[in-house]
Amino acid sequence: MLHRIWLFFIISAFLATCVKVGVTGDLGAFEDVMNAVVSMAKTSVDIAIGLIGLLAFWLGIFKVAENAGLIDKFSKVLAPLLCRIMPGIPRNHPALGSITMNMSANVLGLDNAATPFGIKAMQDMQSLAPVKDTLTNAQILFLVLNTSSVTLFPIAVFLYRAEQGAAQPTDVFIPILLATSASTLVGLFVTCAVQRVNLFNKVVITYLVGVFSFLAAVILYFSSLAAAQLAEQSSLIANFLLLLFIVVVLVAGYRKKHNTYDLFVDGAKQGFEVAITIIPFLLAMLFAIGMLRASGLLEMVMQGISYVVSAVGFDTRFVDAIPNALMKPLSGSGARALMIETMQHHGADSFAGRLASVMQGSTETTFYVLAVYLGAVGIKHSRYAVGCCLAADGAGILTAIAVSYWFFA
Repeated sequence: MLHRIWLFFIISAFLATCVKVGVTGDLGAFEDVMNAVVSMAKTSVDIAIGLIGLLAFWLGIFKVAENAGLIDKFSKVLAPLLCRIMPGIPRNHPALGSITMNMSANVLGLDNAATPFGIKAMQDMQSLAPVKDTLTNAQILFLVLNTSSVTLFPIAVFLYRAEQGAAQPTDVFIPILLATSASTLVGLFVTCAVQRVNLFNKVVITYLVGVFSFLAAVILYFSSLAAAQLAEQSSLIANFLLLLFIVVVLVAGYRKKHNTYDLFVDGAKQGFEVAITIIPFLLAMLFAIGMLRASGLLEMVMQGISYVVSAVGFDTRFVDAIPNALMKPLSGSGARALMIETMQHHGADSFAGRLASVMQGSTETTFYVLAVYLGAVGIKHSRYAVGCCLAADGAGILTAIAVSYWFFA
């Protein structure tokens, strides 16, 4: 899927440039596109180098968190809920443990840990499947919760915003929290409705009341603030929570009698490797997107969407971030590249730059998650999983637009 989209971008940009030369007589159009390719190649390396220090720091902290057993503690909090919303899994089955480990890792932003736990969870649930090449109800709900992916600390988005020169890289924290919560709740409700899972029992209601109470408190608090204070307060709370998280992780590691310094250094060593690894993916997508913009095709499409939006009386500022919304379910690297390119073109602190950041943190990459997890257990028939996942994605994107207008317009 992704390679076709990538090739479509490149061919479309080439054809649009040919039309530009032939129709408007702009003989410098090909040079502009090639300059964009060269510029994006350099940009991809600059971004990766700029991220090395930040990646090394957070990977070091996460290494301590893993060894301190924080994921295990999160799993104990989630286990009672999972037993009710996934009735097809018997109590004390190994799948419940691996599911909670995966979800806990996602909440903490431990992407490298979440994927192995997710594959293990799919394998454990597969042992209960009556038809081995078809997803079970529990597997579908698990996939929906993964693609909607509530992440308490969207570190990656903060890192990219900092690298792109945002004045307050964490000012998108509360908007991301609201958008990703909406995505997860809609995904949960839609999937449970399809599966006819009873959500009206004491345990599930207790969890949902807790979630909605927290979100209501967040909304009420920020509703009381002046517009100029919204981004400032979001950044303040995010930075406090991040610092608190760092201290809690290090203290937890120390209390476990671990050498937190050595663990941190071991984790930080991966920062350079991760930064170098992402260069080819950034390069592939950034140069294709650069071609689209230099050819004028991307601007033409955005103008068409803006015309339709303005014709029905809506504000058009969100249109500049629409490519991120369209790419996010298809490719994490593609959406990340679009977010970076949007911040570079419009500015990290522009409305479009912030909205693109919120969209990036609101959901996971649906088709990548489905491909990895279905492929890991050899499943061919996904049933209604794609529809439920896309429903969650849609809720996340719409909420991202709404809260971005609330905070940053």
